[in-house]
Parts: sequence; structure tokens; C-alpha cells
Amino acid sequence: MNKNKAHLAVIGANLIFGTNFSVVKYISPRLTGPFGLNLMRVGVTILLFWFLYVLKPTVAGIKKTDLGRFLLCALTGIAINQLLFIKGLTMTSPIHASLLILATPIFITVLAVLFAHEKLTIYKASGLLLGIGGAIILVLQKENTGIGSNVLLGDIFCTINAISYAIYFILVTPLMKKYPPLHVIRWVFTFGTLMVLPFGISEFTKIDWSLYHFADYAALAFVVLGATFFAYLFNIYGLTHLNPSTVGAYIYLQPVYAAIIAIIFWGEQLTWQKMLAAALIFGGVYLANRVAGNK
Repeated sequence: MNKNKAHLAVIGANLIFGTNFSVVKYISPRLTGPFGLNLMRVGVTILLFWFLYVLKPTVAGIKKTDLGRFLLCALTGIAINQLLFIKGLTMTSPIHASLLILATPIFITVLAVLFAHEKLTIYKASGLLLGIGGAIILVLQKENTGIGSNVLLGDIFCTINAISYAIYFILVTPLMKKYPPLHVIRWVFTFGTLMVLPFGISEFTKIDWSLYHFADYAALAFVVLGATFFAYLFNIYGLTHLNPSTVGAYIYLQPVYAAIIAIIFWGEQLTWQKMLAAALIFGGVYLANRVAGNK
């Protein structure tokens, strides 16, 4: 029963993440600058994470020997990742952003080969080439759809975001084995909020709340609460009952959800170039994570 709930939780998390691509573009930069929106996301989330701790206190502190790793996780998983994700998304299209972020597992494979001494199999090498090829096709596309103000730069930011998150994933894995997942996320968000604050405070203080209507507040609540706090909780719940590879596999759903919503609400075109890039990236992720003995 718990496993069924865990599957539903992870599916829900990825549905939220997929929807978030279009909702963010609805809010930013029209009503809120991307960095100001980021500050709200991480600020509210960390308050809620610590509120959960007050309701159910568990282990509180972290070991001094792990402090540096926690700070690096906050830098790569929150500061760089979150800031460049929102900034890049406001400049490119939801489909571009979702497909480029899907390349994160490919970058994780690269880092594992370089620093964790994993063997570079023919499957992994082929997957890397396919995934990188798909990303290049997306980045080199020239679109004048009005959906993005600077698609090329936005795509570059989303790619750096994916690389940063891949680094975070490698760094945070040992911590997840030493501490409860919620404890790790709480401290990573705490340090990450402090790092985001200098970048987001100016845009946050300039928000004109009189321009917000009910739909705008609803969209903001979805981004801040749904796509940050609850989505992270759903994934954590999934990880407590499912293995990481199963949870990670659901990331394939994000660009599907993102594409459907972007086509319906933004009128984005699903061109043959995007479909080719999607096929290459999907194939690349599959091959890069294929077990050599699984033929």
C-alpha cells in the first residue's frame, strides 16, 4: 500500500514540476522578477520545513565535518540551480527548458565517470553523445514565437542549471545516507536561502502587489507552495519507499506534461526539431543509465 502511495506521490511531484514550467512564465517577469520569485520560493519553503521540525522534532544539527558539503549542496542545488532555472525559463520556452533539464541524468553519468570512477561503457558513451546532440539541436534553434525573450541565452542558463543540479546530486548522496532526507533538504534550503537573498531582495522589494489579481496569487501559490515545498515532500516520501532509480525514472514525465500544457496555454509549436531533440535526449538518458548486463 505504501509503495502505491509512493508511486502516486512521485507521479504527482513530476506533474507539478511539469506544470511549473508554464506557470512560472505566467508570473515572471510580467509581475515578479525571476530572482525575486526565487527568493519567495526558497524563503517560504524553508519556513515551512522548519515549521514541520517544530511539529515533529528529530535530529537537529549537522556534524562539523559535513558543513562544507552542506554548503556546496546549497550552492549547487539551491542557489545556482534555482536562480538559473527561473531566469532561464523566463527567457526560453517551457518545452526547451523541460527537455534541457531532462539531460540532468546524463550530466550525472559524466560526473560519476570522472570523479566516482564508474566505468564508461559503450551504453554510457552512446547515451552521452545522443543526449548532448539533442541538447545542441535545441540550443541552436532560432525561434520567434514570442514565448521567450532570448531563447539561446535562456537555453544556456537551463543547461548550466542541469549541470549544477547534477553536481548537487553527486554531493548530496553521501549526506542522504548519513541523515534523514528531510533533515538534509531542510539544511540545504536554509543555507541556500541565505545565498539567494542578496540576488533576490532587490526584485522582491520592487514587486507591485496591487497588480496581482486572484489568478496571479493562485499561480504564485502554485510555484511557491506546490512546485517547491509539496513537490519536494512528495519526492522525499517516494524515496523512503522506492529505490532512487525508480524515483529518477519518473523525470521522463516532466517534459511530456510541460509540452502538453505549453501547447494548450502558450500555443507553443511542437516542431520536428523539438521532437528529434526529445528523442535523442530520451534515448541518451536511457542508454547512459542502462546496466551493462541488461541486454
